[in-house]
Amino acid sequence: MSTQFFCGVDLAKHHFSLHAVDDHGKVILHKSVSRAKLLATLANMPTMCIGIEACSGAHYWGREFNKLGHDTRIMAAKYVGPYRTKGKNDLNDAVAICDAAQRPNSRFIPVKSPERQAILAIHRVREHWVNERTALINRIRALLPEFGIIIPTGRAAVHRQVPLILEAAENGLPDIARAVVADCFDHLQTLNQRIADTEQCFDMVTKASPNAQRILNVRGIGPQTATAIIATIGKGEQFDSGRDFAAWLGLVPKQYSTGGKPRLGRISKRGDKYLRTLLVHGAGAVITNLGDKQDRLSVWGRNVLERRGMNRAIVALAAKNARIVWALLHHQTDYQDYAA
Repeated sequence: MSTQFFCGVDLAKHHFSLHAVDDHGKVILHKSVSRAKLLATLANMPTMCIGIEACSGAHYWGREFNKLGHDTRIMAAKYVGPYRTKGKNDLNDAVAICDAAQRPNSRFIPVKSPERQAILAIHRVREHWVNERTALINRIRALLPEFGIIIPTGRAAVHRQVPLILEAAENGLPDIARAVVADCFDHLQTLNQRIADTEQCFDMVTKASPNAQRILNVRGIGPQTATAIIATIGKGEQFDSGRDFAAWLGLVPKQYSTGGKPRLGRISKRGDKYLRTLLVHGAGAVITNLGDKQDRLSVWGRNVLERRGMNRAIVALAAKNARIVWALLHHQTDYQDYAA
């Protein structure tokens, strides 16, 4: 019977800590190495199951370790803490990672390809620009009241009224302040263009991905949501069911049950916040535009809306969409619209 080896690697920028054992618990490696020597050290080791924490660079190192013939398992940092039995330092973290990687009940993150990470990079940059745009709009709206000029809330009001304010010479706005607001507005226009460019990227990626086109047919799923889901979970092999995917997104209730009495609370909001936000916003657009449609989904949505209210109806549809998306990706089937 062949011996199985396990290794925990505590990732860093320049110095990496390694702890490796065999299936009997005998330590075969326990040291720190520099970045330049990390791959050479692991290349001289027998084939191992390598555990690493999910962090910046984890997927890159996972791909590099797999090229050496190892089996890389990425896990959330919160699952490693319970296995740390000594004080926290890099080598002790590597020991805890090694222990966590051996547990059959541990949950691991599949290593992403460079292409999927590139798509996620577009999403991250767009999210940054949207946040910057919101902050800039708030800054413009906060500057103008100092001179007695009030702009209503909302992005559309800023885009509509700021050019008029800059052109009005009788509003009493000093030249310096007028120049500052004009610079802010020019930057705002630049951010709008960059955000629009990223959305065109989503459209191009969707057209090139059969899986993205497959889930694009689900009501409440657009190109941005479709590309984010595909880049994050692939075909969803890491989840046993659609409910597992919904639970990972944080769209199922918190549970505190004991003595055979189930107690369910609010949604857990665990997992991927970005995907959960996209699904909830998409579901909100569907629920608010149900009207008097008579297809099965619309009738179901109105029933939930009447019984539980707007917010719960939106979350319920988001959870339903998450399950449908997982089923379409996992079984590679086409979506059958409720209205058909």
